[in-house]
Amino acid sequence: MLQNFVAAQNKSAVIGGDGVNDDFCALRHFNGLRAGDVALVILAVAYHNDGLPRRMLGTIFQEFFFARLVDGRGIFGEAGYFGTPQLVPIDGYIAKIEAGRKSVGELWKKSPPPLPNRRALENEDVERLREFGDRPINIDSTAQLTTSELFKVWNSKLATDACGHPVLKHLTRWPLDFFESPSGDDRPRYRYRPNATLPTGLVTNQIGWRGKPVEDQKSETDTIRIVFVGASTIAEAPALPWSAPELVDDWLNAWAQERGLGVRFEVLNAGREGAFTSDVVAIVRDEVAPLRPDLVVFYEGALTFDWSSVVKNATSLKALPRPQYEDRAGWVANAARASSLVARVVGVLGDTGVLSGYVGEPPKPEYEIAWPAGLDEANPDINRQDLPLNLNPILKDFEAMRVELNKVGTEFTLGSFVWLVHDGLKLDPVKGKYIWLSNNTIYWPWTYRDIRRGLDFENRVYKKFAASHGIAFLDVARLVPAEPMLFADGIHMTDSGIRVKAWAFFRELLPLVEERLASRAWPRGKRDGQLPKFEVSRQSLDCRQKR
Repeated sequence: MLQNFVAAQNKSAVIGGDGVNDDFCALRHFNGLRAGDVALVILAVAYHNDGLPRRMLGTIFQEFFFARLVDGRGIFGEAGYFGTPQLVPIDGYIAKIEAGRKSVGELWKKSPPPLPNRRALENEDVERLREFGDRPINIDSTAQLTTSELFKVWNSKLATDACGHPVLKHLTRWPLDFFESPSGDDRPRYRYRPNATLPTGLVTNQIGWRGKPVEDQKSETDTIRIVFVGASTIAEAPALPWSAPELVDDWLNAWAQERGLGVRFEVLNAGREGAFTSDVVAIVRDEVAPLRPDLVVFYEGALTFDWSSVVKNATSLKALPRPQYEDRAGWVANAARASSLVARVVGVLGDTGVLSGYVGEPPKPEYEIAWPAGLDEANPDINRQDLPLNLNPILKDFEAMRVELNKVGTEFTLGSFVWLVHDGLKLDPVKGKYIWLSNNTIYWPWTYRDIRRGLDFENRVYKKFAASHGIAFLDVARLVPAEPMLFADGIHMTDSGIRVKAWAFFRELLPLVEERLASRAWPRGKRDGQLPKFEVSRQSLDCRQKR
């Protein structure tokens, strides 16, 4: 099901042959991994226990991965330079977001201080990484196990048959970490290890979330707590310095301090890669709600995106050979692949506006979307049970999140989803490779036009859900520019792109924050929340005895 891709993130400490950290890139082809490419981040999340439709469709997302391409062969060796640079100037993009708004200064230039909980790597983790080696483990003909699975804490429900689990059975040469769900649920399927600094670059706090420690606020009355939930597009690549929530935290506190408001903000990131909405329901119930936050923000939109339910013979269409990037990108990409020097020259020319060609959308098989009769695409009836794109189970999960949060007096809100895709999209043959791969391989065989159509409909459904329940809708997709230089692949963003997305969130949140402050709804005062800490139990299993 993984169709030759796997979510991954290369080791953050790897240094290229030129002595500097190479740019992070996204979407490395399954069969193209070289020995110098150390893959890290997700796979096991693809193996879950949803019903058959979600099991088939949900795993599409797991074909995604972040990867760092390490160019260790010198300037005439095989290039590892493909992909979008992590850092680009963003002044112009921020200016477009700011147009027509009351200035709040240049807060977007601020960065959070270093994480106080970052520590040296554990020798055991380093040794485990060394033993795993440079190459992923092939699970089957289309799926690979990556090194990030080495450091996850698995739901104890998986321990009942770890030796039969398609992922865990490959990890039993090392002790496995497990946690007990407070509700006895089999979701979420994993948590991050608490109080950890991992070889992936991830730093977690005492409750196993990305970022700085969470403060015990039982005695505090001036703190506004906001929690983001979702999958990899909000968790972000672990080796990048900050996720969007961490940036929003810094900016909101600076904004409040400059205005002498006498409040402080704590913006937390409970996202984790591969988290389906069914996982997020459990995360909200067991991890987020106990904190009694003032607001929870959901952001995700590609994990189960699929037209199959309304396209005849969709399974056969998906089985057709996927396009190969090298066949479409032309001589420029082939020359860049052969030489790092050529790749860098092409990149510089592109930066100065001298195009060396582009790669567009490849031919796709013909198909027809059988749109549900009577469903208004512009103003959808979200109570219908035949919504396309797996939106019915998603809306059911949204409602479950809303209800759980309402029990503790927490507001729930949705963000529109950002995706770089539209009819006629043309990309730089070197820098745009992974954007092209994600849109044309992971979401094969859907056309750019239909992906955009589906995304726009999905965001309208999100907005309609918010309106129907009287909750805020953060339309970040309206603000984030469709600029390839901000994207690592079609849906994940670069370091600079994350900053732009975070600023869009900041700007969408600000009116809501001001309104709640004016009405004295926030801060909520003394809260009786509890830190959702959990115990990690380590088990040694020997699957060889069960063969």
